[in-house]
Amino acid sequence: MAKSTHRRSPLALVLLSLLAEEPMHPYRMHEVIKERGKDKIANVAQRNSVYQTIDRLLRVELIAVRETARDERRPERTVYEITEAGRDALHTWTGEMLDSPARDFPEFPAALASLMVLAPDEVIARLEKRAADLTASLAAERAALVAVPELPRLFLLDDEYACVMREAELRWVGTVLDALRSGELTWSAEWIRQVAERLGSQHGQQ
Repeated sequence: MAKSTHRRSPLALVLLSLLAEEPMHPYRMHEVIKERGKDKIANVAQRNSVYQTIDRLLRVELIAVRETARDERRPERTVYEITEAGRDALHTWTGEMLDSPARDFPEFPAALASLMVLAPDEVIARLEKRAADLTASLAAERAALVAVPELPRLFLLDDEYACVMREAELRWVGTVLDALRSGELTWSAEWIRQVAERLGSQHGQQ
């Protein structure tokens, strides 16, 4: 049994999934994550993040050292394997992540909450750029799906989900842009001040 519960994360889940397939050393894990496109769901931009997560999984005994490989031509490499506690955690985390929406704190909603600090024209320009980036990302993701027609759908569900979410965001950003361009959605410093004063007076009356 693990001595304590390791805080789950997308990267920890991906690493456990890889080790459930076969023992691996960290460099190979990092390469497989990128080869399979799982760097879209687990942040491995910094390779050190893989090593840090491995260290945490090792401390709580969800993984163990299988062997240390020595080669005169390469640095010493430690091969890890999943433990029974790790398999239990992998099963539990996968189920919990499927049935319980996580309380995430992404940047975009935070920016929307303070959008009024920018002028409407600047917001239009910023959202147009976001729409263009979303369109390019969506095209790339769709192309990636088509590029592996022999791969069963089971292994592409995360990619399908990413496409659906980008499509939904792109449609929504389009509706906001339409409202901004038509003037239906607009604001000024004076209007924001009036809204703040009205809300303040309503709060004082409660």
